[in-house]
Amino acid sequence: MPSNPETGVRKHETCGKVEFSTDSLNGVYKPIAIGTMEHMSSLQAVKIIDTPIGKVAIGATDRGIADLEIVASGKQRTAFENSKLASEHAATAAEQLEEYFQQSRKEFSVPFDLEGTNFQRSVWDQVAQIGHGEKLSYGEIAAELGKPMAARAVGGAVGANPVPILIGCHRVLGSSQSLTGYSGGEGIKTKLWLLNHEGIQHR
Repeated sequence: MPSNPETGVRKHETCGKVEFSTDSLNGVYKPIAIGTMEHMSSLQAVKIIDTPIGKVAIGATDRGIADLEIVASGKQRTAFENSKLASEHAATAAEQLEEYFQQSRKEFSVPFDLEGTNFQRSVWDQVAQIGHGEKLSYGEIAAELGKPMAARAVGGAVGANPVPILIGCHRVLGSSQSLTGYSGGEGIKTKLWLLNHEGIQHR
């Protein structure tokens, strides 16, 4: 699906897959399409863990976490290790996610290797700054970016987040605190679980 040259909005199968600053997220970013087979084939390790919201597949390269999928029921992902360093990144993320689900971790500290347009990366940077138990609306993020009329484009970028939970796109709600959409795992059911897990009020 072609992207708008200004907003870079693309559909992606998870809650997601901006330019993050490497200072704030210790990551490496490339301004190219997301969710492509080229991107998936570049993964050098995938680790799969069992969580309260189902299986979570964590994909990594030697530079960091590149993909996180909350696996929908009936879908299969295969774990593999082609690189020791990538496997270590995935293992670190898995450990931190398990702590998150056990309510003993509220922030993540893993390197990222994400792909996205400049607009997507700017949105993800804003989303990454939403703390555990906090929330923002699409309109509020658009205003923070100096594009107050771009709430719909922000929604598209939020939906393209390649690493849900690690970058908490479930914390983004509609203007009336409505749930809107979520395409990771079992959809709205998964988003509801994550919101309730963090005690975030919603409608």
